[in-house]
Amino acid sequence: MKTKIAIACQGGGAETAFTAGALQALFEAGIDKEFEIVSLGGTSGGAVCASLIWYALQNGEQPVWQRLLDFWTESNRPKSMQEHLFNQFTVTWSRMVGRGYMPTFEVSPYSPVAKFLYDMATTFHRKTFKDFEEALKAHIDFDRIRDWGPLDKRPVLVVGAAGVLSGKLRKFVSRQEVIQVEHILASCAVPNIFPAVKIGDDAYWDGLFADNPPIAALVRPIYVGEGNIPDEIWMIKIEPTSRREIPTEPDDILDRRKQMEGNCAYFNQLAAMMLVNDIHVWGGFTPELLKFLEWEKPVRMPKPYDEAPDKPYFIPHIEMSPELYEKIDWEAKLDRGAENIDMLMEDGRKRAREFLNARKRVVCARLG
Repeated sequence: MKTKIAIACQGGGAETAFTAGALQALFEAGIDKEFEIVSLGGTSGGAVCASLIWYALQNGEQPVWQRLLDFWTESNRPKSMQEHLFNQFTVTWSRMVGRGYMPTFEVSPYSPVAKFLYDMATTFHRKTFKDFEEALKAHIDFDRIRDWGPLDKRPVLVVGAAGVLSGKLRKFVSRQEVIQVEHILASCAVPNIFPAVKIGDDAYWDGLFADNPPIAALVRPIYVGEGNIPDEIWMIKIEPTSRREIPTEPDDILDRRKQMEGNCAYFNQLAAMMLVNDIHVWGGFTPELLKFLEWEKPVRMPKPYDEAPDKPYFIPHIEMSPELYEKIDWEAKLDRGAENIDMLMEDGRKRAREFLNARKRVVCARLG
């Protein structure tokens, strides 16, 4: 039988172009033929990447990664002179503010003035460049998804968001409801940039600070369904765990704070999963509890910290090269320019190939 895998994608704005490159390399290596992909999960930019791959797999498209590549190289990057200037201005202004060279102006995404200025600044831009919803609709046919209805079919898609009114984490799951463009928009709704997305009785913000990504949901039958518990979770990680020096510049402090916020939620989920894995290793589950969990053996999962004690179920992450972490700053999350996107995607491809080799060595060594 094929090894069942779940792929979890952390969010991080434009930096998730790294995720796109990593997914491209994984599917170029034929993981959809060698493994059984039971679920895909993501938050924010990670949810965008996961959704594009999920849609391509449900359609039986080849190459699986083409739709994802088109999103990052066509709709989401500047083409015209006006779009290049707008992107450059946005990044440069944010960088100057972040480094204390310009004053900070807090503007609500609900402000009529802010909306007017944005519309004026993007008058001659393509819809898919200035309107995130239009960009998603250009690459995913949500009417077709609506015709499918809830899909009890692998892989299951899990998109994470945070309820503004309820204060609860929310997972939008393809086997439980029809995936809509609003679900992905909700997962990407950074509070100071986008208005909350209303769905049902609640409104949602980006799940980055609370559920980045919803990795624990990928091992729970209540979300992914019976028979879809993975043997392994492959994590595409955007935010670095450690840092060499104390940040001192305002934008570096903000960047490190955001990194730690996203990772803390992720590490807490890993800790809970490790506990269940350890009880399996110790042989402490009763048959009744095993039936309830449908988690009959330890799930191979990423190691949270390099210095953490080794365990028999650990496998590597897919994460950015340390050299790239040191090269980019917080504003890289906003920069959709070709140089930034291509650099991130190429590193994603490189690190995914390294992951496949490292994973193979680790698994083969532990299986004897």
